[in-house]
Order: sequence, then C-alpha cells, then structure tokens
Amino acid sequence: MSSTSRPLRAELSRRSAAVGRCHLAGLLGLRVAAVGAGVVGALLLLPVGVGLRLLPPAAAALRRCADRARHRAERWSGVRITTPDPLPRTAGARGVLADAGFWRDLSWAWLEPLVGGLLVALPPSLVVYGLAGVLVQPFAWRLLDDGNWYAFVPVHSTALMLAAAVLGLGFTAAGLLLAPPVLNLHARWGRHLLAAPRVNELQRRVEELTDSRTGVLDGQAAELRRIERDLHDGAQARLVALGMRLDSAMRLLEVDPPTARAALLEVRELSGRALEDLRGLVRGIQPPVLIDRGLGDAVRSLALDSFLDVAVEVRLAERLPAAVESAAYFAVNELLANAAKHSGAGRVDIRLAHDDGEEAGAGGPRLRVTVTDDGRGGADPSRGTGLLGVRERLATFDGSLVLHSPQGGPTTVTLEIPCASSLPKTSSC
Repeated sequence: MSSTSRPLRAELSRRSAAVGRCHLAGLLGLRVAAVGAGVVGALLLLPVGVGLRLLPPAAAALRRCADRARHRAERWSGVRITTPDPLPRTAGARGVLADAGFWRDLSWAWLEPLVGGLLVALPPSLVVYGLAGVLVQPFAWRLLDDGNWYAFVPVHSTALMLAAAVLGLGFTAAGLLLAPPVLNLHARWGRHLLAAPRVNELQRRVEELTDSRTGVLDGQAAELRRIERDLHDGAQARLVALGMRLDSAMRLLEVDPPTARAALLEVRELSGRALEDLRGLVRGIQPPVLIDRGLGDAVRSLALDSFLDVAVEVRLAERLPAAVESAAYFAVNELLANAAKHSGAGRVDIRLAHDDGEEAGAGGPRLRVTVTDDGRGGADPSRGTGLLGVRERLATFDGSLVLHSPQGGPTTVTLEIPCASSLPKTSSC
C-alpha cells in the first residue's frame, strides 16, 4: 500500500464510521421517544395514584438514556455535556417532579426524535440513496418502464443511466462529507438540552472553587517547605562551609601561605557550587527562559533537553499571563517526564495554541496544549501522582485535563486553561 493511499483510506474509514454513528443515533432516538412516552404516561397516571409508583423507575430509565447520550456525544464528537445531580431515591415521585434535571431530560426525549433524529438521518439517507443510483440503476433500469426516475433524472437510456450513476456518486460523497459535521452538530444540539441546570452548575462551581482554593493553599505550603528544605540542605550548608573555610584560610594566611592558598581555592569551589544550587532553585520556581522568552521558547527548551524525539508546534499570538505560562510549562514538563519514564515512547508531539472568543464559545479564550506520544498507552491517572498533580495545578485556573490512552497507544493529553478576561490586553490570550 502506497504512503499516499493510507491517509485516504483512513479518512474514508473515519467518515464511513461517522455515517454509521449517525444511523445508530437515529435508531436510538426511537428508543428515547418510547422511554419519554412511558414517562409521560406515568405523569398522566399521577392523579389516580398509579403514577406515584411508575414515575421513579420511568424517570430512572430516561436518565440512563440521557447519560448514554452524553457519553456518546463526548466519545464521538468530543463535546462534553455536564450531567445533572442524580435523581433522588428516597423522595419518590415528589422528588422526581422537583428535580430540574428530570424536566430537561424529558424535553430532550420529546425533541430529540423530531429535531436530532431528522438531523442525523440526512447523511445515511444520502449515502443509501447514492448507492442505489450506483449499484441498482445500472442493472434495473432496463427492467423498469419509462416512469423510472432517479432524483430529477429520467432513466430510460444508457446515457441517462450513466448520469444517474454519477449523480449517485455525488449523493454518496455528500453523505460522507456531511456525516462528521452533522454528528458534531447533533452533539451540540444535545448539549443544549441535556446540560445540567444552571443551579447545579453553580453549586458545583462553588464546590470546585472551594476544593481548588484548599489545594492551592496546600500546594503553596508544600512549595515553601520544599524551598526551605532545598535552601537548608543545599546553598545554606555550602555557605556555612564556605565561611568556615574562609575563616580557616585567614588564620593560616600569615603562618602557612600555601595551605591558605589551597583553602581559598576550596572556598572558590564551594562558592560556585552554592551559586549553582541557588540557580537550580530559581529554575524550579520560575525558569528564566520562561520569563524572558515566553511559553513557546520555554517548551522548545524542554524539547531540546529531552532524549525523546520531540516536535513542538506553537501558535500563540502574544505573551500569556505569567501564571498561565508557568502552569502550562510545568504541566508539559511533567507530561514529557511521564512519556520518557513510563510509556516507552520514541516520539512526542506538542502543540500550543489558543482559541479566541468565537472558537471557544461560552468558555471564552483559552490556552490549549496537546501532548501526544507514540508509546504503549494504557495510562491511568489513578495509578500515580504525576497526572493528578497536573490536574490539581490546572484546577487553580479552572483548567481541565483530558486523557485518551488506549492500550497500544497512542496517548494524547489535552490541557485547557482559560485566560481571565480581567487581565490587561497586553497579557491576555
């Protein structure tokens, strides 16, 4: 297989899979409609008392369908839909009726087959109709009478049959081209209906801010302890030794100049080591290349220091806020270390980019960092502290870490850090 045909086959496979997913989403819409009808039936039976027992299990079945739809949207299109709070289990039908997420699920169940179902039906319909023109018309047109039409082409001759076949190829190609964007649009439509109520999101936001503030305070305390320990065990110890050797050299200077000279040389060596310790400590707090050259050049310096084959793509229009640059720098440093130690990778691709307000949508401008390695995959954040530490660092900025690491690789880590709109224009994204 030639190198040029592989990307074409991969793209055709991706679009064919998108057509199949559109078809599956349309079929699942029928199931959603049936579950929604059951919920409405339980609501109608509430006045006679039967609905009090039927509503909680019907609402639970609807929530399972909605949760699967949220999961499919993220897995198929990368569109993350926030989940509402779980349905109350002890309050019965009254608790279900008081839950805002239940009513959003119900509105989705009735609108999804009508709007979302028609939307996802378009690409499969085009593909099937196009294949009918390519595979059926060339063999069936002689068996049919003059009323045989394909779209707007009356098929009653060889030339018109060829025209219908070409038109069928066009329909098929249109279905394949439309499938991925239609699937993405369907996911966004689902997010509009299935996202958690605003009250739930605000409550979670308060909890996240509380947790992140606690994490920041703990992290700052740990960082201060680390700096104090490094100073005590490194530069401070060397400076104490330097002072003692210098005092000894001063006493020997008059009585034993050669020994005093040797002691002074040792003092010079100790001063150089102390200076190197201080420089290392400063680099651990804020690398000079990050301060002087910005995030792009700082990540390139990490790539040069790594023994892996690291390619860096930078698409940053201007300098970012110092805190954002620092968080992204140390996160990339940790991910490179993980790739070198655990993944068995030989190559790592790093991409730094930012979305403006239009691309990022409601989230506003944000820095996006993507790190992909060709290692063995199977990364699990729960097994070590590296990815957890990165996630906690990003949580300070309301950032996120998304890990995709199937067995066999590749591993892709996507970091997103919002840029606060209150920052000066010279330092914002």
